[in-house]
Amino acid sequence: MIQTYWLPPQKPLQASSAEAPLGQELGHLRRQHQLILNAVGEGIYGVDLDGNATFVNPAAANMIGWSVEELIGQSMHGVLHHSLADGSPYHQKDCPIYAAFQDGSVKHITNEVFWRKDGTSFPVEYISTPMRDEAGRLIGTVVTFRDITQRRWAEEILQRANEELEQKVQERTAELQNANRQLQQLSEMRSRFVSMVCHEFRNPLNTIALSVSSLNRYDTQLRPEEKNDYLLAINANVERMTQMIDDLLVIGKIEAKVLEVNPQPLDLVEFCQTLLAEPDYGRAQSPIQFACRSRQCLARVDERLLRSILSNLLSNAIRYTPDNQAITLRLAKWQNQVILRVQDNGMGIPLCDRRDLFKPFHRGRNVSNIPGTGLGLSIVKQFVDLQNGTIAVTSRVSLGTTFTIKLPLVGC
Repeated sequence: MIQTYWLPPQKPLQASSAEAPLGQELGHLRRQHQLILNAVGEGIYGVDLDGNATFVNPAAANMIGWSVEELIGQSMHGVLHHSLADGSPYHQKDCPIYAAFQDGSVKHITNEVFWRKDGTSFPVEYISTPMRDEAGRLIGTVVTFRDITQRRWAEEILQRANEELEQKVQERTAELQNANRQLQQLSEMRSRFVSMVCHEFRNPLNTIALSVSSLNRYDTQLRPEEKNDYLLAINANVERMTQMIDDLLVIGKIEAKVLEVNPQPLDLVEFCQTLLAEPDYGRAQSPIQFACRSRQCLARVDERLLRSILSNLLSNAIRYTPDNQAITLRLAKWQNQVILRVQDNGMGIPLCDRRDLFKPFHRGRNVSNIPGTGLGLSIVKQFVDLQNGTIAVTSRVSLGTTFTIKLPLVGC
């Protein structure tokens, strides 16, 4: 293949015997330059001041799908640099290659594309170097370029790998942070548990010990009714401790996911009325009121779980509400839901305690010396969740609290 290249015009000279060696040397240099251009793996081409190709090496022609002969004399911008990567026109006045004609500076570009004869493009890195004649005048530019498809592919793979690694690092960091939070919560829960056990078990044990000591010491001096009072106190405190142990066992079953839910048909009106008739919920001055517009409300619920939910809420309402203030249990159906509300006019819950209200061992800051373990509302919340229900609370300090439970109404 004959390699064509550009040389500056020269005036014809008469060959002489003295100049023959010079011509031979020039021809030898041209052949060497041609061999070098043909051997170079990078694309190289030269353009004149009009932007037309004066020489093109085979590597450049192969990369864009043309022959060398087809390219000589053509506008290289129109051949391989006519459009941007998105296909929009790339005006020649904006092309860095032709900026070399204006300021004579070398341009190194790494973020553009060249176009092949078949209309496809490929990413390139190119350097545009101005050419000058012996007088220093700009006469064209030489462009050296390489196809960086493989490099871009490797960079994209590396970038994706870095992104995936960063994502994994973030996920792992989040997991560690979450684990750390859980450990902190566990530590706090353990501290509350130890504090609760020490306080809630010590008081009834002290009462039991005092009662037993009094019975032993003053057995012959105590009247029968006084002995009975001591025995009732012992029994009440044993029941209190038993209830705390039962609550802890329930929490353990929930966390171990071994607590089964067994929904059965139940008339909720009759259930609520029977529950309120039990001695534990009797109030002499202001009995708990039950309100329901229906005489019957049938649903499939787990009676055991529902009893525990209402028992805890009603016990709390009694514990934190003065004897002369009202407590109401309301029952209603609404949009395929059973709605249960326990409303009291008691001391209320401070806003700062609402966030942790359903956490184990958490108690309000205004409960003072009123007995309690902080387990009841945690059990209530988890029993409601087990039945796919929701629980909400509204409260104002010194004005009362309302717990609203919504359970899905499953037909009997």
